[in-house]
Amino acid sequence: MPESAAASALVDALLPENLRRILAAQQAEDDGIAAQLEDVAVAADHRKSSALSRRRAVLARTLEPARELARAAGELAGLDELIGSGDAEMAAMAKAERPALDARCRELAQRIIKALVTGEEAGIASFVLEVRMGVGGDEAALWAGEIFDMYRAYAARKGWRFEVVETKPGDAGGLTHAIATVEGDGAFAALQFEGGTHQVKRVPATEAQGRIHTSTATVAVMPEPEEVDAALDPAEVKEMVTTAQGPGGQNVNKVATAVHLIHLPTGLEVRMQETRSQGQNREKAWRLLRARVYEQRKREADLKRLSERRSMIGTGDRAEKIRTYRFKESVAVDHRVEQSFALPKLLAGDLDQLVDALAAKDVAERLAAL
Repeated sequence: MPESAAASALVDALLPENLRRILAAQQAEDDGIAAQLEDVAVAADHRKSSALSRRRAVLARTLEPARELARAAGELAGLDELIGSGDAEMAAMAKAERPALDARCRELAQRIIKALVTGEEAGIASFVLEVRMGVGGDEAALWAGEIFDMYRAYAARKGWRFEVVETKPGDAGGLTHAIATVEGDGAFAALQFEGGTHQVKRVPATEAQGRIHTSTATVAVMPEPEEVDAALDPAEVKEMVTTAQGPGGQNVNKVATAVHLIHLPTGLEVRMQETRSQGQNREKAWRLLRARVYEQRKREADLKRLSERRSMIGTGDRAEKIRTYRFKESVAVDHRVEQSFALPKLLAGDLDQLVDALAAKDVAERLAAL
């Protein structure tokens, strides 16, 4: 068998046919983008050229390891040819080198598979994180504040941009509601599975009898992909500018700075009064509304797909209890991967082990559903 045919056969054995078709389509898309970027008119359009460059960077996550796999497969086929050449010395050398190269090929194939089945998330540069207190009164607000701080600490560890958009404190501390935007390489891919109900079991500081209480906080992770602007028609949004409500000094109820948006087709509402600048409140309100509309439409599309294939991990349903944090045992149990994680590490923002476990399960379920 010629070396090129042998290398091709090895790649075929490592990658399923449907994924090879996706790779071929991605290579064609990459070639087309490269041609566009050479166009003077496209180069002069900063917004378009930036979007094309970002898309090409996403494609590179699969195409670069695919090219490396092709080279490694060619080398492996060459070693197999030497092993069967009849030259004892060359065959011995080839046999010694083969295991490491074979392992490298398999590692590259798994990297490609993971990148292909999670490719949609790779195109999402930022997302909106929303945490709300659930059941449990003041203790629920305290818990929501701790969950919000956990994600803030994780973002700091990863070097991601974590911008607080809005917070509403609880009567006894903590947060009843908090919104932040998170931006950074791999941020959405890491935290996309956090949407749902986070349950805590512990003795509240206000509990005199030492009884364990159960409280909850809900988390929503709403992506902001590049195409999110197209998901919202401004003509379908009713905008009102009002005075701010609640504590805030002399500015409250005197200057119209609060922005209230209503998306008429869905009934989704956003009210933003975090700053004294009407312009800044308007920008934040529109950004949050776009993310919420996108999230709802994506959730509706996911529900339709559920009737055709298996449910994937992390649907983001807020009614879904995804994790229980048990302070007495100092562990957090994730109910989707059925694993326990050290509670102090999680609350300090060390989520890597948890994120890796969720990602591995997600990839396995996506592959099974193909």
